[in-house]
Amino acid sequence: MSDNNYLFTSESVSEGHPDKICDRISDAIVDAYLERDGGEAVARCGVETLVTTNYVTIAGETRSKRGSEVSHEEMEALAREAIKDIGYDQDNFHWENAQVNVVVHGQSADIAQGVDSDGNEKDEGAGDQGLMFGYACRETDIVSPNVLMPAPLHFSHEILRRMAEARHASKITGLGPDSKSQVTLEYRDGKPVRATSVVVSTQHSEDLTQDDVREIVRPFVLDVLPEGWMCPEEEFYVNPTGKFVIGGPDSDAGLTGRKIIVDTYGGASPHGGGAFSGKDPSKVDRSAAYATRYLAKNVVAAELAEKCTIQVAYAIGISKPLSVYVDTHGTGSVPNSKIAEALQKCMDLSPRGIREHLQLNKPIYSPTAAYGHFGRAPTTEGHFSWEKTDLVKALQAEI
Repeated sequence: MSDNNYLFTSESVSEGHPDKICDRISDAIVDAYLERDGGEAVARCGVETLVTTNYVTIAGETRSKRGSEVSHEEMEALAREAIKDIGYDQDNFHWENAQVNVVVHGQSADIAQGVDSDGNEKDEGAGDQGLMFGYACRETDIVSPNVLMPAPLHFSHEILRRMAEARHASKITGLGPDSKSQVTLEYRDGKPVRATSVVVSTQHSEDLTQDDVREIVRPFVLDVLPEGWMCPEEEFYVNPTGKFVIGGPDSDAGLTGRKIIVDTYGGASPHGGGAFSGKDPSKVDRSAAYATRYLAKNVVAAELAEKCTIQVAYAIGISKPLSVYVDTHGTGSVPNSKIAEALQKCMDLSPRGIREHLQLNKPIYSPTAAYGHFGRAPTTEGHFSWEKTDLVKALQAEI
């Protein structure tokens, strides 16, 4: 017998976390290639970044139209711009004087021949093998019926996102770019009802005490959590080590793609293991994960289930998915197999089909590098297109 009364925890990290700095730089380079590509699906980008004390390394492989490559000098400038925008002008990590080393080279011809269309019978193949998961649920309906995300992760993201907005707008002073949050919720009958603990650790100036930081952080937590959900005072932890002056890459090295659970569902759903940032949409690690989130969200929005997990699997160079799996966790109004069939009729899940349906060949990826790839609001410029629920009517009709 399953126990529907439990505690569940998710964490988030801010744009100034070392790993997130790397994600931001890598995605800035992806955007630069896609902007030059002009939406022609030629650009290929697989770029990784490493940061440590006043040092940045950018490595990987790229390909663009002839004469349209992003130079190493331009990549360095993009890195510095990203670091400046995040807010790093500290002695041991400064956007202007950090050493930036770029060792990016051309894409392997062996990979290219498996991915590219030949203009005849062969369609674009997947950029790698792997399995991807999408997930949606109604836990966040209490704050917004359009988010459809696990509540602990959503609240963790929102605390840090709002703190960063206030920092950039100079509405608060004394806090640095590097921060982390963690929210534990109590579930009764499978639904979240309150926070049992909240942890926020944030970099701060030398002149602020732990109590000072606590009172700066408190309003953001209260503003994010539903009314009456705040944890007991003794379970509200702010900078529990007592001091967090040295932060960012000066305190911890960072790498692209090291926060994949933060990026997705906070541990509430399985994960295939592939990271997103630094990859163009021919790489199904990214595009198919977006597609499965889009499909899962539309299943829930169409009221076919209260909760939905979708898995797809691909082989490198092969255009069709090897499998499509749906699990509505006992909340579905129709059989899972029927939903799986309907989804494949409503959307082409080949790499080309995903890219065209969600319009992924645009420079839309830098904003995904912090505060999650999912549960965000779509924009008129094409950001977060996989968060739309425009498949609901077609899916209901097919069912």
